[in-house]
Amino acid sequence: MKNFRFRKANIQDSPGLAYVHVHSWRTTYKGIVSENYLQSLSIEEREQKWVQILSGTHHTYVCELEDGKIIGFVSFGKERSGEYDGELYAIYLLEEYQGKGIGKELLEIAATGLKKQGYNSMWIWVLKENPSKHFYYAFKPTLIKEEVLTIGGESHQEEGLLLELK
Repeated sequence: MKNFRFRKANIQDSPGLAYVHVHSWRTTYKGIVSENYLQSLSIEEREQKWVQILSGTHHTYVCELEDGKIIGFVSFGKERSGEYDGELYAIYLLEEYQGKGIGKELLEIAATGLKKQGYNSMWIWVLKENPSKHFYYAFKPTLIKEEVLTIGGESHQEEGLLLELK
């Protein structure tokens, strides 16, 4: 029996989204991104960014427990560089809820949403060192390019993946 549900995010979700965003970064990128940078991430600053995002037109969906606690989210829309179709902007899930199929459902929400917007593919950026990148590769995307991304003053390889939507 499921003890969680998925729904479109609203502005009142900003604190929960910020919490998941920051804590997911701290667990996923521990040992990859500098600890100083990870500890400098501010839930309050991230909450303000979510307020801005959710105040406009957005495609952000949350996964919440029965008690309303947000444990994950996905955000998607038009690809930002103009080179590709749709884009997965962010997908984050608290570490203790990973491996339960929630991430797959969130990715499917994004794929379905992008298809409804008329897109045939989803662009995904993932850090090459991300221990969870196998999650994306399970959907059989094509590795299109690699770029260097600077996080906290350090260089990291990022993989650009293209997933055809069916």
